[in-house]
Amino acid sequence: MVVRDRLLAAFTALLWGCNFLAIHATLTHFPPLFAGALRFVVIAIPTMLLVPWPKVRPLWLIGYGLGFGTLQFAFLFVGMAAGMPTGLASLVLQASAPFTVLLGAVFLRERLNSWQVTGILLAVAGMSAIAWQRTEHAALLPVILTLLGALSWAAGNLCSRQARPENPLHFALWMSVVPPIPMFLLSLVFEGPARQWESLTTIGDAWLALAGLAYIVLGGTVAGSGIWTTLMRRNSASSVAPFSLLVPVVGMTLSFLLLGERPTLVEVAASVVVVTGVLLGTRAPRGSRRPQPVPT
Repeated sequence: MVVRDRLLAAFTALLWGCNFLAIHATLTHFPPLFAGALRFVVIAIPTMLLVPWPKVRPLWLIGYGLGFGTLQFAFLFVGMAAGMPTGLASLVLQASAPFTVLLGAVFLRERLNSWQVTGILLAVAGMSAIAWQRTEHAALLPVILTLLGALSWAAGNLCSRQARPENPLHFALWMSVVPPIPMFLLSLVFEGPARQWESLTTIGDAWLALAGLAYIVLGGTVAGSGIWTTLMRRNSASSVAPFSLLVPVVGMTLSFLLLGERPTLVEVAASVVVVTGVLLGTRAPRGSRRPQPVPT
């Protein structure tokens, strides 16, 4: 990679790391499931009007939309609303990478090499340590919800691989058409129309939440995914993908500085183990160029 592309990759990691703070701000006003529905509605409407159809089988687009879009963000937003620290959420969600490798081996019969097996075991050990530490603070449920979000992302990745879109950015944008209705219905059932209506009628006083929602759409999705897709086209996946490991570094650092989150020594050590495991777990055999998902 040339220096320019390295800087762009690092900048994208910065955008996505800040995305978790934007989610935190959004959830200070909007119910989590309703916030997820709004997030995708804002993207879906201009996508249907302006972005060409990605020319893939609808089955794989719907599968990607349900896994990556609906379930991942439903679990993540609810987990963070239930008390998952913002910084740890940015880390635990990285479990989607080894989950993707593992699901690929089970359902797509992709062969695992020794590096990947070692990485998956390390990531599992790190996540287990974080879960144990959270249990000590009576906060295990948010960790489980975030892990379910990572697993949902991984399931969506398998649909993305099967779709093999010619234009990954168009595919990622059209995915946003799938989640709004199921997320709105989930919000209607679990959060109720009263909370939805209240969050909309008091929106004038929620400038921080609106700013967070705008950043999720413009910074995290449009800018971040656009740059990442461009980098994936110009460089090998193995040279670009490791930069995503900077996301939890940014997320945890900003959460420490701006939100006052203080991870324990066990969580810091476990975070290093998880990042190492993710790096090894996503290491492809020499000569291969595994397609990478486009986060949105």
